[in-house]
Amino acid sequence: MSMAVPCTEHFIIAENNKKGFGFEFEIEESALMGSNSSMSPVVLTQDELKKIAAYKAVEYVESNMVIGLGTGSTAKHAVDRIGELLRQGKLKNIIGIPTSKKTHEQALALGIPLADLDSYPELDLAIDGADEVDPVMNLVKGRGGSLLREKMIEGCCKKFVVIVDESKLVDHLGGSGLAVPVEVIRFCWKFTAEKLGKLFKDAGCVAKLRTENGEPYVTDNGNFIVDLYFKSDIGDLNAASNAILRLPSVVEHGMFIGMATTVIIAGEFGVTVKNK
Repeated sequence: MSMAVPCTEHFIIAENNKKGFGFEFEIEESALMGSNSSMSPVVLTQDELKKIAAYKAVEYVESNMVIGLGTGSTAKHAVDRIGELLRQGKLKNIIGIPTSKKTHEQALALGIPLADLDSYPELDLAIDGADEVDPVMNLVKGRGGSLLREKMIEGCCKKFVVIVDESKLVDHLGGSGLAVPVEVIRFCWKFTAEKLGKLFKDAGCVAKLRTENGEPYVTDNGNFIVDLYFKSDIGDLNAASNAILRLPSVVEHGMFIGMATTVIIAGEFGVTVKNK
């Protein structure tokens, strides 16, 4: 089920397309142009869209909750907002479980009390971004390198709210042509990359070791990441997931299948909320 809501007083969605996410919006001209027809519509930057989605997601946060704090440029806005509401006294007794060292540092600086899954094995809510979202709310995550901790934390929450701008919407996972990450152990990573590429040769898969400043990228867990690039749809996601995880050198992959309970999508003229 999806619904469209205004993201600010300047942006009103009259009705969203019922196909998929409702990627196309019908906009009330008067809402955008006002009484003066010479006015131009306000154009939002991608970061502004991310912030709108993040602030909408934080509306799900209530006092006394244990919350998974996501990682990435969109989730950063949500963490900032939670910290702001705590300072204002509008939220109380919040405990955050960060999904990365970077988010841990951000939350500490904001004064958000933190814990871990050993202390709180079940979370009330998690808020995070995504790199891709398909029409049935499956996700690609982990292009920022935090997929393992994200999946551990977001897999044990009662509600998982995903925040994206409309550029992240795809017809199928891998459809953007960008990476589907797989976290692997360092030992014989080339062997693992070759195995991963062969698994999806029919989809034109290319497997590449992620690098940073000319050196292998190292995750918070001390592992490497092999990025998979697909030329076509990989088909059954559960079968693909099982095949990847059967390789003993694989730690985890970045396909989050059936995990999201709500997706909040910020577009140029408003916010669309899709619920399971």
